[in-house]
Amino acid sequence: MADQKTLAEQSGDKPYRRMMRPMDGRLLGGVAQGLAAQLKLDPVVVRLMFVLLTVVQGAGAVAYAVLWMVTPRAPHEGQAPQRDWSQLAAFSAIGAALFSFGWLTGANQGGIGLLPFAVGGIGALILWQQADPERRSSWVSGASRSMSKNRVRTLIGIALVVVGATGFLAAEGELPQVRDSLLFTVVVVGGLLVIAAPWLAGLWKELQLERRERIRQEERAEVAAMVHDSVLHTLTLIQRVAHDPREVSRLARSQERELRNWLYQPKQDADATVAAAVRRIAAEEEDAHGVPIEVVCVGDIALDPSGKLAAMLKASRQAMVNAAKYSESSSISVYAEVEGEEVTIFVKDRGKGFDLEAVPLDRMGIRESIIGRMERHGGTARVRTEPGEGTEVMLTMKVEKA
Repeated sequence: MADQKTLAEQSGDKPYRRMMRPMDGRLLGGVAQGLAAQLKLDPVVVRLMFVLLTVVQGAGAVAYAVLWMVTPRAPHEGQAPQRDWSQLAAFSAIGAALFSFGWLTGANQGGIGLLPFAVGGIGALILWQQADPERRSSWVSGASRSMSKNRVRTLIGIALVVVGATGFLAAEGELPQVRDSLLFTVVVVGGLLVIAAPWLAGLWKELQLERRERIRQEERAEVAAMVHDSVLHTLTLIQRVAHDPREVSRLARSQERELRNWLYQPKQDADATVAAAVRRIAAEEEDAHGVPIEVVCVGDIALDPSGKLAAMLKASRQAMVNAAKYSESSSISVYAEVEGEEVTIFVKDRGKGFDLEAVPLDRMGIRESIIGRMERHGGTARVRTEPGEGTEVMLTMKVEKA
């Protein structure tokens, strides 16, 4: 005997645990609680199984009574715990509702009754109980594991299909029992869904993951192309002109502007709106003259077909050119604002300035290219400058919004 006990201990075999009816957590006789502990199921699932089988011509009640008589009660010290009357009322209400449904529809009057629904409901409860919490969350969210990793669920689903198909074939050909055929058809469809739903959900998840991965790859390819075509090219140029700080600064600002536009500015036609056109003009003049031009735009408006805003943009370009070429300022500020039907552009530098009255008459850069152009198109231009105080050009144009 000692040798046998030693061998048993070494093999790790556990002694058989007899089913008992515990007093803790019971609602009636403790049968469902004991059966749940024996089968390692949730007591709620077992109680629902008894309720469903009870509706099927009292089979659940008979099974419960037999188990109550043959199952011993587990020993309990102290006072018997109180029953959860709310759960008892809930399960009673479920049973009454199912019985009323069967009586109203005639499903429990002879024949198979509500057996298909009971089989399908018990199968669904077992499937849900046997799944781990992670898998339950996966089902709820539409994702699932592969069918090969869920043999228990697959076998139960196949069993439901077999039961439903058998009942359908048995009832086929008997016109008065078409209802039974329909009930079994519901079971067949339910079983097929139990088997196919996880696979379909997994397939859908894989397709979504593949789509997201393809989008990420396209984005990475676009970023790589952008870096290669602009950033690396600019870095190479900077290495070649490292001896010229002004040129290095110009290249760095140009690359910074390009990257900012690529990251934060929506793709649009450079001449579609005032803000986009002002930024484009400032970038072109900055690259042409090597003077940093800071641009700030508040509001935006589409260019009008009459050409008023196009003329205003030409005037602003001339103001930027004059500031870059003659002001000797280290930077230029451009501010564009759209307020209602009025568009205003300021071009300001902190350079040496000049005496506006002393400009020769043959110099047309301010008189015609800025002031004259704005007046011919119904706008105004004002130039404020003093020697040593810098220059500010303010352009104003009224347009009608489409």
